[in-house]
Amino acid sequence: MEAGEEPLLLAELKPGRPHQFDWKSSCETWSVAFSPDGSWFAWSQGHCIVKLIPWPLEEQFIPKGFEAKSRSSKNDPKGRGSPKEKTLDCGQIVWGLAFSPWPSPPSRKLWARHHNQVPDVSCLILATGLNDGQIKIWEVQTGLLLLNLSGHQDVVRDLSFTPSGSLILVSASRDKTLRIWDLNKHGKQIQVLTGHLQWVYCCSISPDCSMLCSAAGEKSVFLWSMRSYTLIRKLEGHQSSVVSCDFSPDSALLVTASYDTSVIMWDPYTGERLRSLHHTQLDPAMDDSDVHMSSLRSVCFSPEGLYLATVADDRLLRIWALELKAPIAFAPMTNGLCCTFFPHGGIIATGTRDGHVQFWTAPRVLSSLKHLCRKALRSFLTTYQVLALPIPKKMKEFLTYRTF
Repeated sequence: MEAGEEPLLLAELKPGRPHQFDWKSSCETWSVAFSPDGSWFAWSQGHCIVKLIPWPLEEQFIPKGFEAKSRSSKNDPKGRGSPKEKTLDCGQIVWGLAFSPWPSPPSRKLWARHHNQVPDVSCLILATGLNDGQIKIWEVQTGLLLLNLSGHQDVVRDLSFTPSGSLILVSASRDKTLRIWDLNKHGKQIQVLTGHLQWVYCCSISPDCSMLCSAAGEKSVFLWSMRSYTLIRKLEGHQSSVVSCDFSPDSALLVTASYDTSVIMWDPYTGERLRSLHHTQLDPAMDDSDVHMSSLRSVCFSPEGLYLATVADDRLLRIWALELKAPIAFAPMTNGLCCTFFPHGGIIATGTRDGHVQFWTAPRVLSSLKHLCRKALRSFLTTYQVLALPIPKKMKEFLTYRTF
């Protein structure tokens, strides 16, 4: 879609009806995820099942005119064939999903424990957070279970790998803790982060791997150092529980979404609140006093860092441009729970309480040279380092996202 156009529904996937379960219970799609290279999509479709789907989707799911380039058998090594859809039976309700960075050569150590011969390929991994506090680690290409991580005492609600490829995994749980695991050391638990007083809903690691953000059923958000695993600061500003958080691709911005119907954009280095995005009712007939109608469920950055997507209880998917205070596009969606952008842009995936996954068109833009330079600089310069540069004030304001 072009900037300003409404998102179009490209495809919707629905789970089959499992005979061994009561269809009314635990059918929610709590998490959706793309692998970092965009070659796989994972979907917790309810009833303890995770679907691993090769991307792009098969042509029968996509309307004409929107086909992505199909996989070519010419590019496959001889005899390998196209990757096949897989069903992972996790044995418990699946709440959190996270792919490891790709490729990750150190993960061959995981293979060595389960195979006599270590293949000469890297291993893409999917972590699944379960209802009983367990975390199961799967090898994507084969669907084999590699590790079972124990430690949490309640639901593992969210998971996040360090983007650097070091196979450090962070988990967030209803037991009010975050735990750090090293998958290169057979899943050893290396740290427990305490301090939250409520269930931890969300964890997000900054792309530069320096910070970890965690959101619990509290009004404040915790920022942790990924180097020392200590608390850096609490971000105060929301009026109700914070349930979702995400860093911008250059680590210079942090967004948090709350049941108070707002998204707050922060400078994680200074703790400053840069902007609030309010989710107001579109239908004047609706009662504005019912704040829960616009309670936020999920927020995420687009891969180039110019857009945000939000899912709220008012049955709308919203797309926001970074420098505008109102959404640039809306799409109707019922019972939305989560959203994520395709790593190469152009598509948003959403999950619902009904166990469905929907794929929507998202803005495709060519980033300005100014933004590309800002993104490159902010990938290795903190706000304080930018402010110390001998450059004009207006340039500092642009580089620190103070031009809103």
